[in-house]
Amino acid sequence: MASHELVLGQNPDLALGQNHELDMHQQHHHGIGLGHALDHKLLLSHHHHQHHRHEAEEDEDEDDEFNNQADALAIAEHHELTLAEPLDHNLEPLSMVSAPVLQSRALAIHPKHELHVGQEFSDVKSCRRAIRDAAIACHFEIQTVKSDKTRFTAKCAAENCPWRIHAAKLPGVPTFTIRTIHESHNCAGISHLGHQQASVQWVANSVEERLRENPHYKPKEILEEIHRMHGITLSYKQAWRGKERIMAAVRGSFEEGYRLLPQYCDQIRRTNPGSIANVYGNPDDNCFRRLFISFYASIFGFVNACRPLIGLDRSPLKSKYLGTLLLASGFDGDGALFPLAFAVVDEENEENWIWFLSELHSLLETHTENMPRLTILSDRQKGIVQGVDFNFPTAFHGFCMRHLSESFRKEFNNSMLVNLLWEAAQALTVIEFESKLLEMEGISQEAAFWVRRVPPRLWATSYFEGTRLGQLSASVAESLNPWLQEAAGLPVVQMMETVRRQLMMWFNERREASMEWGATLVPTAERHVAEACERARGYTVARANEAEFEVAAAHEGPNIVDIRNRCCLCRGWQLYGLPCVHAVAALHSCRQNVSRFAESFFTVANYRKTYSQTIHPVPDKSLWRDMGGEGESKAVEMMINPPKSLRPPGRPRKKRIRAEDRGRVKRVVHCSRCNQTGHFRTTCAAPI
Repeated sequence: MASHELVLGQNPDLALGQNHELDMHQQHHHGIGLGHALDHKLLLSHHHHQHHRHEAEEDEDEDDEFNNQADALAIAEHHELTLAEPLDHNLEPLSMVSAPVLQSRALAIHPKHELHVGQEFSDVKSCRRAIRDAAIACHFEIQTVKSDKTRFTAKCAAENCPWRIHAAKLPGVPTFTIRTIHESHNCAGISHLGHQQASVQWVANSVEERLRENPHYKPKEILEEIHRMHGITLSYKQAWRGKERIMAAVRGSFEEGYRLLPQYCDQIRRTNPGSIANVYGNPDDNCFRRLFISFYASIFGFVNACRPLIGLDRSPLKSKYLGTLLLASGFDGDGALFPLAFAVVDEENEENWIWFLSELHSLLETHTENMPRLTILSDRQKGIVQGVDFNFPTAFHGFCMRHLSESFRKEFNNSMLVNLLWEAAQALTVIEFESKLLEMEGISQEAAFWVRRVPPRLWATSYFEGTRLGQLSASVAESLNPWLQEAAGLPVVQMMETVRRQLMMWFNERREASMEWGATLVPTAERHVAEACERARGYTVARANEAEFEVAAAHEGPNIVDIRNRCCLCRGWQLYGLPCVHAVAALHSCRQNVSRFAESFFTVANYRKTYSQTIHPVPDKSLWRDMGGEGESKAVEMMINPPKSLRPPGRPRKKRIRAEDRGRVKRVVHCSRCNQTGHFRTTCAAPI
């Protein structure tokens, strides 16, 4: 690549700095000025110019190629470099002079950018690209004189500069050849840091290879590389648009993603029979509203082998358009998340949550003879509560403890109080629960009051009417965060393909891992039972009949165990689905196999059944039309437009603190709803 040097007086070795200014000591009484601009010639070469990978796309926006003056002028206003006037010889020597600088054309041109008379190009686009790249490398701008299907003429944009080039088409072929070049310049080159020919497409081509290797390459890094390699400074918007153009070519545009949704849903139903994949648009303008996807493998595993427990969560999209990903997940026998259904909605509101839960109810009702009595965990916002009450009237709906503890932490930033909150949630008996709240009250009465305002039947194990089986939290999005955050910034089809691919790999990995398990119970349940067996050695057992036992130890009073009904007075067996230490002692006393008294979804056999079905791959979009037969859904013919809600560009603005406000004592505000400080009633998020 050509080196871009600056000519400053008699020192041509000075490089362009970050601040575009050079300070020099006055060494003598003679004036310091810029030297004469160097005359440059475009060197001759016998090699044909190699054109870029995407010729068809490069000149789709000719205004970007040759009329990109707005960005260049905006930069010039801030970074304009003018020629220095000779200093007056009568002036006293200055200790330091701030000398303006000039970007000069390079002394040597990289062979890739050399031009010569007779050089041929495959078409007019390749010819224009070659002349543009040479102009950028030599730091002068060109102005198009003529450009049509048979000829292309350009001249140096500087006034009265004689440099000119003319190319014409050869007869009978699309090839263009350079006919004439007036090679001399009498101008000083461009006097600003931008370049009129550095269009968005040129930026895209310059960093295409880097972006394909690293899609997370930031516009700021693109600007730094272009400045380092080409010596020009562009606007952030140009770098951002250049990156978006390449990423659209690599992954498809966001608009195309919405248009492909009907076909994508049809491909899911075709490749994964029994799956549910439906997209809904606004009936007035076909703008996207909702997408619901649930794979048959997930439906089969949840209905036949998972715990009767569902967690609800959401994750905001980070794409060009606003939207939210809604998630419903079960839990397998080993305690891992088992994603059941996904939905993309144009916005998160009560109506969309009710719709999502309605789709979830229809899914379960279709695949089960008797709807199980579910336990649903969420942050219990209004739309979710209404949706659960309407679609699952018999379900137990509780707080996800992670959401509740985060709200508590924001109000009382005390790790000891947060730990007590979790211990209270895990307490098996009301007495133990109350003792934890008394400990909390001893530290902070306000914290204890905050906790008591939340009904314990919605979050505390000792009061909860449903069966959580030890599962207190269900923050699905946070658990899937490592790969879900990256997927949330992709076009909608690619995002759902990332989800499907991850599920496909999970099913296969967990299925293969379970084949190596030789025990009766899954590893987490096996460890629980092993620990209970170890502790059970310190208990004495008195048998009342064939089913009832009294189990006691020196450090605690007696507990009654009923192995026929699988219950213990400590409530551990009922709440966790696995024999507690008292039950294990009773079972050992009558020589029973402890593993046989665990709930069925903790068995390895059921775990294998959970992942017995396969999530199949979906073909590339280029094959969708070819694979659509006579039975192809009519929904494919439906056109889905992008949603109307565009995401505002840039990061959200942060509230700035004025200098006069620093150090000022902040007024304490009070909430009339929850009686806490730090917020008003209108912004109160405390649960009722």
